[in-house]
Amino acid sequence: MAEETKFWPKTISRRKFLALSAAAAGGAAALLTMPLGKRAGANANAATGDDGVKIVPTSGAHNCGGRCIVKAHVKDGVIVRITTDDAPDTEDLPQLRACLRCRSYRNRLYHPDRLKYPMKRVGKRGEGKFERISWDEALTIIAEHIKRVMQEYGPEAIYIHYASGNAGKTAERVWMQRLLGLYGGYLNYYGTYSTAQTQMATPYTYGTISTGNSREDWVNSKLIILWGWNPAETIHGTNTIYYLRRAKDAGAKIIVIDPRYTDTAINLADEWIPIRPTTDNALMDAMAYVMITENLHDQAFLDKYCLGFDEEHMPPGIPPGNSYKSYVLGLGEDKTPKTPEWAEAITGVPKEKIIQLAREYATMKPAALIQGWGPQRQAYGEQFVRGGTVLAAMTGNVGISGGWASGAGYQARGQKVGSIPVNNPCKASISCFIWPDAIKRGKGMGAKDGVQGVEQLSANIKIIFNLAGNTLINQHSDCNGTAKLLQDESLVELIVVSEHFMTPSAKFADVLLPADNPMERDDIVTPWGFGDYVLFINKAVDTVFECRNGYDWISDLAEKLGIREQFTEGKTLEDWLRYIVDATRKNHPEFPTYEEFKQKGYYRWQYPEPAIAFKEQIEDPDNNPFPTPSGKIEIFSERLWKMNNPEEIPAVPKYIPSWEGPQDPLREKYPLQCITPHYRRRSHSTFDNVPWLEEAAPQVVWINPIDAEVRGIKDGDKVKVFNDRGAMIICAKVTPRIMPGVVSVPQGAWWTPDADGIDQRGCANVITKYHPSPLAFGNPQHTNLVEVVKA
Repeated sequence: MAEETKFWPKTISRRKFLALSAAAAGGAAALLTMPLGKRAGANANAATGDDGVKIVPTSGAHNCGGRCIVKAHVKDGVIVRITTDDAPDTEDLPQLRACLRCRSYRNRLYHPDRLKYPMKRVGKRGEGKFERISWDEALTIIAEHIKRVMQEYGPEAIYIHYASGNAGKTAERVWMQRLLGLYGGYLNYYGTYSTAQTQMATPYTYGTISTGNSREDWVNSKLIILWGWNPAETIHGTNTIYYLRRAKDAGAKIIVIDPRYTDTAINLADEWIPIRPTTDNALMDAMAYVMITENLHDQAFLDKYCLGFDEEHMPPGIPPGNSYKSYVLGLGEDKTPKTPEWAEAITGVPKEKIIQLAREYATMKPAALIQGWGPQRQAYGEQFVRGGTVLAAMTGNVGISGGWASGAGYQARGQKVGSIPVNNPCKASISCFIWPDAIKRGKGMGAKDGVQGVEQLSANIKIIFNLAGNTLINQHSDCNGTAKLLQDESLVELIVVSEHFMTPSAKFADVLLPADNPMERDDIVTPWGFGDYVLFINKAVDTVFECRNGYDWISDLAEKLGIREQFTEGKTLEDWLRYIVDATRKNHPEFPTYEEFKQKGYYRWQYPEPAIAFKEQIEDPDNNPFPTPSGKIEIFSERLWKMNNPEEIPAVPKYIPSWEGPQDPLREKYPLQCITPHYRRRSHSTFDNVPWLEEAAPQVVWINPIDAEVRGIKDGDKVKVFNDRGAMIICAKVTPRIMPGVVSVPQGAWWTPDADGIDQRGCANVITKYHPSPLAFGNPQHTNLVEVVKA
């Protein structure tokens, strides 16, 4: 027993942690909005330790979008304290400060429920019954299955599942891709659960997804519209709230459009406009109607840079009435003018507010309409993405300082950080969201099913590697339906899971492997693609029990497959980290040496001025066309027109009523729209089992007082949220911070069904529907009708 517990020290007092969480409840950490003088001293003692304490610079590897400096204070081989960035704090280089998630890392590292040994399933798949085995036995089982399946079905039967729990440059997923790529290949995926619709739809307008200016340019905006974006909780890049605060202090008006009065709105908004989920394009269309009828749009910009806004600028051969302007004015097939009155009935936004919003966005130039990723995670989210690009073009806010072309992705500046070499000879790829279809009917699926790279798949999925991810069950739509699919052992023949804890997804493993923690390994990590820095994750403490690093055990698996030397190239993990740094230095000679980078723990690029997306295209269009077929901003897409599916994939962005939206007849049975936003206590499902974070931000369903009163629900009551797909028991938060007719269950809580299959922890995906969006085959997670009753 002593061996089992000696690495799990007593937890420190939670008083200060909860005090920080209370400050953060109004937005991203309150420290981010302190005056610079106070912030500079807020962590003055971070580098000072007690006698015998070693301070190790490191970082987190979970997928929150930001990447922060974490300093582990280590004494006698145990992390006794976590602090964060204490470098000079300036306006141009604000500290990379850790939020509550990284500050709680000790609680996660030393959690008593950490997996300790390799195990194999002994009960039915999904029951969570396992027995301990050796690493050799575990790897033998895996190797034998790979050999058999590769020979019998080919590489398209082996799938490395979408996972984001380890975002390091040397994550298990990367090593498995390298291994299988050397052994014959594997079924690949495209897109993400977060951004599938944005990634697919934006290039149809601009030819690329790099469409936003860099964040420091926000200070030059007169108006910023945050449409379905809540960076105070989603942490869409470290210090995002800081840059928005700078813009506000410089005089920018900030408007938040969201069904909820979010923490971002509390911190920053001059105005909150609530809107019914899935109806965003109706509001966009009505704004366009106001701009056109009041002659507020930038016709000169549209004439010069755009294709398809009006009938005078359409591709040849397209019948009249198919331009965006014709659609908005009701001159197209539907004969319905998209007036503010029309949109009010759909969106719940008063017509007067629509007119005001349209006028402000058209006249307060430069203006940045920044779209969050939440509204594109709905039935027809591709339309939301393209609708925002049209408004940006109509107002001439593309390619200028203080403007914004579309989306919530910041402009990449060309940093090329090295990566582990991976080559997959298998060209078949599916949308990351449609893997259940590839299990049931993969053989024969083709382009109409979202398959890319080959005409048809040659096999169903037979092996799944789920490495550092909880999307196998928890983060995928319809937990109950997905569980039934995976329980059928005649379909998927082997599921391998590498994890820290017995997550809902881990319970479905056939072979379950205990992973090391970021605090127990060296690695390199970057923020999401737009970041201007790189962090070195220094190993702070030794790995415990039989937990192993991914490179370690996958190298042993490579040996059982007869390709160890080919896989490792004779390199240690440190050799590969040096390889990444050397590759980065080839692209960026100013990047530090491996030793310098490891010692300091981070490197930050600095730039003399903000990056402006499409600046070259706007200033010199003859020599810098947009990377589209026409070389212009394609408001009308001939590529989409040729798909010949105008009801779901129109050539110009349109409002399409969603299934399980406010106009669905199913509302008679399930009258409330349910959204599933991100939550400050978790990064997706990571940290859900950390008690301090649960205490700081409990899992609750938000419900408006009007909806609560008619159901006899009071604040704090246990309620049942349900539809035909499933049900959960959760506490109610009765609050005017959410509009009537809408409820909100934060995504990421671990699926915990009781004997009757009713979830007891508030897992949002018991009520979401597996129904891929039509163009991206993406995740429609915010498209749900439910009822709520007192439990």
